[in-house]
Order: sequence, then C-alpha cells, then structure tokens
Amino acid sequence: MATDERVMLAHGGGGRAMRELIEREILPRFDNEALRPLSDAASIGRLDGRAMLTTDAFVVKPPFFPGGDIGRLAICGTVNDLAVSGAVPAALTLSLIVEEGFPLADLRRTLAGAGAAAAEAGLRIAAGDFKVVERGAADGIYASTAGVGVAPPGLELDARRIRPGDAVILTGTMGDHGVALLSVREGLAFETPVISDVAPLNALLSPLYDPALGVRCMRDPTRGGVAAALNEMAEAAGVTVVVEESAVPVTRAVRWACEMLGLDPFLSANEGKALVFCAPESADAVLAALRSHRLGRYAARIGTAVARREAPVIVRTAAGGERILDVPFGEELPRIC
Repeated sequence: MATDERVMLAHGGGGRAMRELIEREILPRFDNEALRPLSDAASIGRLDGRAMLTTDAFVVKPPFFPGGDIGRLAICGTVNDLAVSGAVPAALTLSLIVEEGFPLADLRRTLAGAGAAAAEAGLRIAAGDFKVVERGAADGIYASTAGVGVAPPGLELDARRIRPGDAVILTGTMGDHGVALLSVREGLAFETPVISDVAPLNALLSPLYDPALGVRCMRDPTRGGVAAALNEMAEAAGVTVVVEESAVPVTRAVRWACEMLGLDPFLSANEGKALVFCAPESADAVLAALRSHRLGRYAARIGTAVARREAPVIVRTAAGGERILDVPFGEELPRIC
C-alpha cells in the first residue's frame, strides 16, 4: 500500500501492488465461491428459466452523498433494472475505474457501500475488474456493472401490455435522489435534510410477479424522473397517463427544495422507487403487497391509463386544471447516476 494511502497507477498495473489491493481491500468485502478463484470468468451455476441480462455505468457526482455512495448506487441500480423487468437477480459484476491519487479511504468506502447493498439484496458479486487511469483522466471514480437474473415462468412485463383503465402506482415518495445530489453538490443546507432513496427493490417487487395480480409492466424512474418513465411507457403502449398531482407522494423537504430552486419533482431522479401498471381490479392488492414492505409504505395509486389524448402524460392539478407533463431535452441535473 502507498504510504500516503492513495491509489497509484501501480494498483491497476496487473502486478504485485494490484494483487495486494485486491486481496486486502476487495476480496474480504465480496468473498464468495464464484469470485474467490479470481478467474477470467466466474461460474455462477445453472440458471433454470428465462435468463435476463442488464448492464450499466455510473459516473455520479459527487460519488458520496446523503444516503449512499457510488458503490451502493451501482449495485442497487443494476438490481433494480432486473427487478422491474421481472427477473430474480442471480449474480452481478462490478468494475471500477479509479483516478490516480484517489484516497484509499474513499475506495474502501465505495467497496463497503457496494458490499452492503449486495448483502441487502441477498446476492453475490461474482466477477469484477479494477483499472487506474492517470490524474485528470477521470473524475475520481467510475463504476460499471452487469447483472443476470431469471424471470419466473409465465411472467411477461412489457409496456405494450398497458391498457386504458389500468392503474398507475408509485412505490414511494418522488424525487429524493436528485434533490439529495443537488444539495451536496451545490452546498445547500435544507432545514430538513434530503436523503437519497437508493435501495435494492428486488424484495419489494418480487411479490408482484404473481400473474394473478395483473401487473402489466414496471419501470424504475431514474434519470428524467417519473416524467420520463411515464412518457416512455405511455408512448410504447399508445395510451395517455392521467396523473392526479395530489395523489403523488412527495416529502415536504423535496417539495420545498424544488419550489425554492425552480425544479419540477416529476423530473427529479429516483434510485429506490418503481412505477407499476396493473389491471384496475388488482390495484388494491398490489398496494397492499407493496405497503407490507418497509420500502413501499408510502406506495400510492397516482393515476390511470386512458385512451390516447393530446399528449402521453397529463397531470391533473390540485386546482382542477390540467398540464402536459413533458420531458426536458437533456437532464435537469446532470451526472446523478
């Protein structure tokens, strides 16, 4: 290890320094039978069912924020992409690209966050990679992941299955992650701190895989927030989603921060929430299943799919008017995941 406790180029060079770092810092946090051999490819056993694969990259700024860090974010983001697709996660990979001079204490913090998130999700990090680039070639640390899971027999989640009349459910409060990132990035101190909602959703969502519940599709509203996710699903289904603004759960702190900063909470990112479309007669059962889990205690029915109107998503305001909920050309808050 470097005496100044910082990452050196040698830590990514494939030699003794890299081996020592992996054995001292990484293996103890992720140790499992698939990762332990440090082979070029990990054996994760037989997958019995329809395999699902996802991949993602994380360049969040700053890498540490209220409620999480880039390590936790990377694991949760990949788990959640599988979970909303109807797949039970089986194994993940994690690769880190670290800038020369990055504090080893922050690397340990990142690894600890990833390890804790994997344990919380009940799965293993089976393979990974570690690279170091020269000073100035990266902004501290980047992460890349892949995840594989298995979809239960008979489960088909697809936005094209949405029908007019279907209920739209949000599993919790909206906009926490984006506002938490903004607060620390801009040095803003709110009276009530805003904490990122970053969390693995597989345990929350797996009860919804029962075909009897009539779930049509799910989506995690990350970049672009609830607005982007609803627009994407409505476009795919050829319907309009009418959202009741007064029904959408938003914490007082997030609402106040967005009002102060001129932001729309519908556009603020989430990292521990899901949108669920289901048959209208199943809405109460879906809500009951979600509210029985700690991550779904604020789940609410926020709207309904209707025959296509003038826009994919329309918000019915508390005052009784309507407004079109569009998505911005770019992100309101760049580098939030």
